[in-house]
Amino acid sequence: MIEIIALFHIFIPHLSATTIRQLYRVVFALLAMSGRVTMLNISRWTL
Repeated sequence: MIEIIALFHIFIPHLSATTIRQLYRVVFALLAMSGRVTMLNISRWTL
């Protein structure tokens, strides 16, 4: 997980703070999902 966060630090100078915050939330949610992580499961998320 730390490696993924380290990769996002590359994008920080090029993206807005809001976009980076949203990406962090998506990555943490993907890593926290149990079972099979499929595009269908991800598409069921709602805000």
